[in-house]
Formats: sequence, structure tokens, C-alpha cells
Amino acid sequence: MTPSVAAVVVSHGHPRELAESLPALQPQVDELVVIANIPGSIPDGVEALHNRTPLGFGANVNKGAAHTRAELLLSANPDAVPEEGAVTVLRDFMAAHPRCGVAGPRMVYPDGRLQPSRRRFPTVAGTIVRRTPLRLVLPQRRHFHLDETPPTEPVEADWMLGGFLLLRRTMLEELGGFDEGFRLYGEDIDLQYRAMRAGWERWYVPGAVVRHEHKAETDKRWLTRRTLWHWAGVLRFVRKHPERLRAR
Repeated sequence: MTPSVAAVVVSHGHPRELAESLPALQPQVDELVVIANIPGSIPDGVEALHNRTPLGFGANVNKGAAHTRAELLLSANPDAVPEEGAVTVLRDFMAAHPRCGVAGPRMVYPDGRLQPSRRRFPTVAGTIVRRTPLRLVLPQRRHFHLDETPPTEPVEADWMLGGFLLLRRTMLEELGGFDEGFRLYGEDIDLQYRAMRAGWERWYVPGAVVRHEHKAETDKRWLTRRTLWHWAGVLRFVRKHPERLRAR
């Protein structure tokens, strides 16, 4: 039997992006929950769950999961626009691979360039480079798989960018969902790291294509509120998984 899919889209003030992504996403899923964290962040005519106070990304996805019943849960950013059939490709792959707990698509920038959404689990040295000006002179080719030819067939991955991920509800329930202690940044890595330790597979499925703007604000400005959230996420991840301090 084909598994059903519920999509959860979290908005923190993205009416323009939602006006483009929701019409592409809604026909591809069985259930759709939009969560609004800021008043006026939803296009006219779109039903949504409205938070009285903004929640972190993981808490929002967990809330959306609790309001749906489908066997598979799709976590999608407002600026992630799936091509026709993208969700079906991911769903069918998970149906054929019962230990696949996370499936991610090939993500591309609006101009069609490949977006490095398939990544390796972080190391201390790599994190310092990526989160400081050192990244301007020391590109992390290995972390982003830039040292490899992009795959054309599904391959297993350490983790994939949380902008568009299909998640197995059974896995989420086993792991207790996203860790709501992450405000923003790191919760997708943490979930997939815990999935790995619990024996769940994570697969990159390039046959599914999603256009993603991915503003990467912390890569453009050094000291912002989001930078602090990012470092808080790094520290929480290390506290939870201290063995990564020894990883190379």
C-alpha cells in the first residue's frame, strides 16, 4: 500500500514565498499544515495554525506532526518549491526501503545550480572554518561532498539540509521527534545523527528535485541574532554528542 504523506510548512514571515511554494506542494501531499509564527505571515485564503509566541523550528515541526496522521511527514521550508512529482519520488523510495527514516531530494538554487544539501556529519575543525571568516579561504569541499561527482542515483548520506525532508513517522516517534532545545540551526543534524545511531538510514534521492532559495544568512553576516542561534545549536549538539569532538 502506498504510504500517505503529510506536509508541515513553518512560516516566520514568508507570505511571498508561500504564495509560490504552496500551490506546488499541496497537490503532491495528502495533508498540509502551515504554521504561522508571525502575524501576517500567511497569504490570504491559506488556513494555518497560529502560534501566540514564535516557536523554534523543531518545536514547530513536532506541533505539525501532532496535528497530522500520515505515515510519512514532510518538513518543508516556505522557500522550497518541489518540481512536479518530487514528493512521489521520495515517497515511493521510502515505501521500497523500510529502514529509510529520512529521504532528501536534489536541491537546486533558483538559477538551477546544484545546492550542496547532502553533507557529512560535522567535525570540530570543519565547524570552526564554516562559522568564521576562515571559510573565505578554506572551502569545506569534503563536508559538502564537493570532492565527488554529484550522484545520479540514490545514495546514503550522513545528513541532509532540513529545508525539505521526508521523515518516517515511526522513526520520529522512536526518537521523540525533533529536539525542541534547538532554537534554530542544528536540529536537522541532531535528528539525523540520532537516527543513524538508532539504525535508521538516511538517503539522498536525486530523482526528486526541489528549488530552494536558501538565503544562508549566517554565511553573509558575521554577528547577528541568527549567528548566536547557530553557535547555540553547535554547542548543544556537542554537549549531546561529545564523541564528535574526536571525529575527523
